[in-house]
Amino acid sequence: MGLITQLLTLPIAPVRGVVWVAEQIREEAESQYFDPATIQAALEDVDARREAGLLTEEEAADLEEVLVQRLMTGGWHE
Repeated sequence: MGLITQLLTLPIAPVRGVVWVAEQIREEAESQYFDPATIQAALEDVDARREAGLLTEEEAADLEEVLVQRLMTGGWHE
């Protein structure tokens, strides 16, 4: 990048920095959202809540379906 280009694009440098930070946050959020260990813990929580009577069978099944879908699409979310 030449000096002229750097001078001309200097006013948008903060915007590029904010975009970069937002991309990093998105990547980390997706990583955690699709993490198999996180999903496994959530499945165990659903099971415990069902056994405690806090969830109906239908509610638990719906939550489990969503979690399994997350697990199945985890490697494909790019």
